Amino acid sequence: MDLFNPFVNHNLLPKDGEVIYYGPIISIQQANNFLQQLLDNIQWKNDEAVIFGKHIITKRKVAWYADANFSYTYSKTTKQALLWTKSLLELKSLVEEKTKTTYNSCLLNLYHNGDEGMGWHSDDEKELTKNGSIASLSLGAERKFLLKNKTDKQLISVFLENGSLLEMKGTTQTNWLHRLPPTKKVNTPRINLTFRKIGG
Repeated sequence: MDLFNPFVNHNLLPKDGEVIYYGPIISIQQANNFLQQLLDNIQWKNDEAVIFGKHIITKRKVAWYADANFSYTYSKTTKQALLWTKSLLELKSLVEEKTKTTYNSCLLNLYHNGDEGMGWHSDDEKELTKNGSIASLSLGAERKFLLKNKTDKQLISVFLENGSLLEMKGTTQTNWLHRLPPTKKVNTPRINLTFRKIGG
């Protein structure tokens, strides 16, 4: 970890929420091992969404795992959770130790290369604990992550390294949007695990 990185362990947001970037919490070798395990063992499916009335199927793949068979709706599509794998439980434990928070579910996104990204959105679905913690663990390719204030459009940018953890909490989802912009500079995969709490 870069002890001189001014972004690490500080709130990246100037107002209206809290986003903590912890930097890498596991070694590159560990991160690469977990990446391969998840590529091989997770039940990946192309994501689906209804946008402006059109049914869209993305190149990006997703999976959802949890303590129980929760249902979760976003972009007007509903998903049913699968039960944790051994690798996911190991990563969940590491993330909970860092954030001092417990999570009961995880949405995983697989970006095969830099052509695949995610548009502006907030994780504010009604099933999620309001103002709760969402912990985002990155494995694989380093990618830029952007946040935008909903009122004054102020932008915050951070590069998410292989094995790194970013936590969004408090009123962040109410006041900020976030996205993963596409890039031509990346041609290797990235898996993003967003640990969250359903209910409560």
